[in-house]
Amino acid sequence: MISVTGIGITKFGELWDVSPRSLARQVSNAALKDAGLVSSDIDLLIVANMLSGMLGSQEHLGALFSEELGFSNIPALKVEGACASGGLAVHAAVNNILGGQYKRVMVLGIEKMTDHKPELVSSALIGAGTNEERLTGITFPGVYALLAQAHMKKYGTTEEQMAAIAVKNHYHANLNPLAQFHSLLTVENVMKSACVADPLKLLDCSPISDGAAAVILQKTGDNEQGTEVQIIASEVATDTLGVAQRKSLTSLMATEIAAKKAYKQADVSPKDIQVAEVHDCFTIAEILAMEDLGFFEKGKAAAAIVAGKTTLGMSKNLVVNTSGGLKGCGHPVGATGVKQIVEITEQLRGSLGKRQVIDAHIGLTQNVGGSGATCVVHILKKGQ
Repeated sequence: MISVTGIGITKFGELWDVSPRSLARQVSNAALKDAGLVSSDIDLLIVANMLSGMLGSQEHLGALFSEELGFSNIPALKVEGACASGGLAVHAAVNNILGGQYKRVMVLGIEKMTDHKPELVSSALIGAGTNEERLTGITFPGVYALLAQAHMKKYGTTEEQMAAIAVKNHYHANLNPLAQFHSLLTVENVMKSACVADPLKLLDCSPISDGAAAVILQKTGDNEQGTEVQIIASEVATDTLGVAQRKSLTSLMATEIAAKKAYKQADVSPKDIQVAEVHDCFTIAEILAMEDLGFFEKGKAAAAIVAGKTTLGMSKNLVVNTSGGLKGCGHPVGATGVKQIVEITEQLRGSLGKRQVIDAHIGLTQNVGGSGATCVVHILKKGQ
């Protein structure tokens, strides 16, 4: 198994006066301090990022951040998988350590999006879609709106139920000092916000964000304490790039496959998970995740969420997106998957104060790329 020995995270949001280099230094130093290590203890640096080439004209992030962070003469590379870049980078780190070539790996997830015009960011993000989708002029809100319409038609899911997910995640984000948003919402607020792509409103959508997160991983037993949070499963699955080629628009097959493999690897079931961070890029995406991960039957997740069955302080079994998720905490795309690992690690350490899930000992992360073409699922367990 793999232990998470160090973590670091910045505030997420519109960080106009902070450079990518500064964000990277902040989380790198924090993770090293948390692990009780120095830069020379790291054997491999993996950078997770999606948009640096399209928005910043810089693709060589491994070398850039290796130099910036003082990691001299170690391998450094970039991993990109759209919005699943962070999860894929953690997956790559896990397998590099298990392969025996590297002892300690730092994963840095980072994205700087708000320095650029929204239309440029939107155009860059749909780079994770198909040529056919781009030629129609559709953006990702439009793609997920199609998924929402299909789910509504098949299962009777309502716009108000989707709005309730935004309400829940903003409530959780209000308890997270590093979240982008600290404003509480009502279903009425969401319903009255501007329509982006029917049926999705502005407040159904995650924001454009800046931020960074870092984790240090090493094989369990290769440390003095031996009590760190452990990654007990790391699985990836893929589906067709475009939604038009899929068998179903009411689930993400990549999530279903990755989750089943992860549960088998960890020897747990969905009912064993007490806290989860899932990829709620749009409110419909959290409904799909809850069903595809096996937490609720198909067509039942929306009503369960409205009833508080995933809300902190209300649920006795499973709490979802305690960070605020992508919707409330923010979505700097390359950093999101790493942030999820940081959040679950802190939950299992019991260090989150007002948003702590009591007695949490098994957690899960689900990080999705594009409209579901890539999914990474990690399962973490509290160290003994």
